[in-house]
Amino acid sequence: MALDLAAYEEKARKAVVHFWSSREKAKAKQKEAGRTDQGERSGVTGGGNMNRFVDLVVDIVKANGLAQAEIHQKRKVLTLPGYFRPTKIWDVLITYKGELIVAVELKSHAGPSFSKNFNNRTEEAIGTGHDFRVALREGAFGDQPKPFVGWLILVEDAAGSNSVVRDATLHYPVFAEFRGTSYLQRYDLLCQRLEREQLYSAASVISSRRIDEHSGDYADLSDSTSLKTFVASLAGHVAAAAARLG
Repeated sequence: MALDLAAYEEKARKAVVHFWSSREKAKAKQKEAGRTDQGERSGVTGGGNMNRFVDLVVDIVKANGLAQAEIHQKRKVLTLPGYFRPTKIWDVLITYKGELIVAVELKSHAGPSFSKNFNNRTEEAIGTGHDFRVALREGAFGDQPKPFVGWLILVEDAAGSNSVVRDATLHYPVFAEFRGTSYLQRYDLLCQRLEREQLYSAASVISSRRIDEHSGDYADLSDSTSLKTFVASLAGHVAAAAARLG
């Protein structure tokens, strides 16, 4: 039986439209309230920017044999135990017959600041993935197969994210793969390595320009970190779980 990718491209474009429009609405509310937006923080903290990507994850799950799964989207039911910290809140959790099937973390990064925020996103991704992997190993989720653990980020395609980053190290050189790369390319490398080190089942980065607010256009950085690869991996995991638990 072929996997059902649930018309992911069309839904992804709608998700990109929602992302940019939500940011603009959040910034407008800040302005109306007379509050100064430092570094477009309101666009990040306004909430709900990535909600349509959550919908895409849910549609993939339902289309591949787990239509009766429990979908957890509200904050109070998104908490999982950690190993290095007591708990972690995810963006969407999916369970079926008492088993954790899917846990996904969704992030975004829009300018103008890319340098500091790139390190923050990187540290968060590594920390969350490692914490989950050890918690799973130590039996935090009972005796069950490894769930699908996903990390997806939407990054603004802008001058700042495309410019080559200069690195200065006093003692040892950076790895050759990072030399002469932009922040977008570094997100691609991050996702590849998150998967290689088995911190996530799939990690994806897509880029979009602000002018894509109405079209919803987006771009992948590489085949291995593309949105299609991410949703195909998710669909395959769900289909296998459905066959095993059905």
